[in-house]
Amino acid sequence: MGKTTRKRYGAEFKAKVALEAIRGELTLSQLGAKYGVHQTVINAWKKQAVENLSTVFESRPDTGGQSREADIEKLHAKIGQLIVERDFLAKAFGR
Repeated sequence: MGKTTRKRYGAEFKAKVALEAIRGELTLSQLGAKYGVHQTVINAWKKQAVENLSTVFESRPDTGGQSREADIEKLHAKIGQLIVERDFLAKAFGR
């Protein structure tokens, strides 16, 4: 007997299938046949999506902005440092 490998699905695929399951336009059997995924797996993805739906609205979009501003500050400091070094070396070599 050969080894069976477990197929891994990406987050986008799982979300797509779970959303279709939540809509209820097709049965789980029909979705399973359409996407080649077992019905229990689709049901688990649907349950997981419904349970974690509230976290979508809890996260704040500004959290990335704070780290972005910190990165910008670091880059500005580095630019300033490089300008000072360039000017120092230019004077040292008599330009």
